[in-house]
Amino acid sequence: MENNEQTERTLTKLLIVDDNPRIRNLLRYTFSDGNYELFEAEDGKQALTAILKVKPNIVLLDVMMPGEIDGFEVCDFIKSSTLINCRVILLTAKGQKDDFQKGLDSGADIYITKPFSPSSLIEIVENIVAKQHQQN
Repeated sequence: MENNEQTERTLTKLLIVDDNPRIRNLLRYTFSDGNYELFEAEDGKQALTAILKVKPNIVLLDVMMPGEIDGFEVCDFIKSSTLINCRVILLTAKGQKDDFQKGLDSGADIYITKPFSPSSLIEIVENIVAKQHQQN
């Protein structure tokens, strides 16, 4: 029983935020290796609720979503809150230079345009996790 408790504590909490169910499914499958505790949201409002409840280590965040709150605003909320150890990876179809700059201005740690390589994303997330473990 003690080993199970230790395993649960070392899982990285990963929040997937995207309005497209296919992207959420792809990301869920990509990170289904057992090293991650996965959570999902399909818009900005759900994302904010999940962030406050789950306190994820990493958020994979779309920019363009239905509703009043876009990914830039969610990122800004994360970075201006007490979740400073939470890393944000923006995954978006918005690939213009202005969009990239807006993503950085909102506090994104990494900005990736769609389509993306799942294997490259795994490598990026694993590097973030390794750095987070070194800091703890």
